[in-house]
This record gives sequence, structure tokens and C-alpha cells, in this order.
Amino acid sequence: MTDPREVAIVRWPGRAPSVQNGLAALLATYHLQTQAEKGEAVAGVDELPDRYRVEIADPQAVFVDDVVLLAVSGDIAVGCLVVTAPLDGRSEVKRLWTDPVFRGRGVASSLVSAALVHAAESGVSAVRLSVWKWRTGAMALYERLGFTVAESWDERDQLVCMERTV
Repeated sequence: MTDPREVAIVRWPGRAPSVQNGLAALLATYHLQTQAEKGEAVAGVDELPDRYRVEIADPQAVFVDDVVLLAVSGDIAVGCLVVTAPLDGRSEVKRLWTDPVFRGRGVASSLVSAALVHAAESGVSAVRLSVWKWRTGAMALYERLGFTVAESWDERDQLVCMERTV
């Protein structure tokens, strides 16, 4: 049996169905929490905006051109991150989420670090991301990993754009 304290980073798809189902659950929790933090809480996945519901229902189709990294403990997905396909020499990191039970164990740092390695191997010159300004812990993590605030490419209020060269 795998030590539940050990977490590995794997690329998805290509894992057992339980891990694939775990990705959908992580995305659902991420989007529900984000809606609540924006002051737009909904009772369940069915009430999320269409663009988020489709990610949860069929992540393999939505992220077909991207790389999804999963943090797994045994056969359980405990964290996720999406690295978009390169565009104009850049990739974007999005959907970083760690199961609250596994926070404080370096899962998010490991996911972002793996994303940076993947980006470098893909030949991109920079990785960018956007983060809600109230997610100060996430912003601090990104800054520790070399990201700096950049000019916004997204018009949504309270969204901070960050970038890092690879």
C-alpha cells in the first residue's frame, strides 16, 4: 500500500478511472469555491456557468490540447493543474487546486514546479497565470516560484496577472 503522505505528480490522461474521476471532483470543488469567493455561490455543479460545467463533465475533451498534471496519493487525485498548449511562445497555468486535507505538504509547489519543467521542455519562453487578488496564499506561492505581476491580459475585475520566464 502507498504511504498516504507520499504524493506523486503524474500527467493525465493515462491513469486509472478512479484518478480521472478524481480530476472531475477536484475541478468541481475548485469552481464551486471560486464562485463562492466571488460572492456568486451556487448550490451545486449544475448551477455553475456552462464553461465550468463542461470542464467537470468532460475534462479530457476540454483540455485535449493541454497537459493536465495531477498530484496523486495512491489512486486518489489530491491536486490538479492545467498547462495550456504553447501560444506565441507562452503557456498558461490554470486550475491549480489542492484538496484541503493535503494542503501544507508542498503539493501546489510540486504541481507548479512540474508545470515549469514541462513548459521548458515544450520550448516556451514564459509561463503566465491569473489569480484572484484575495487568494493571497496562492500569490505568495507564485512569487516564491519566480512569478511577478504583469500587465493584465484579462479584463475581469480583481484578477491579478503574473508571468515568469522559463
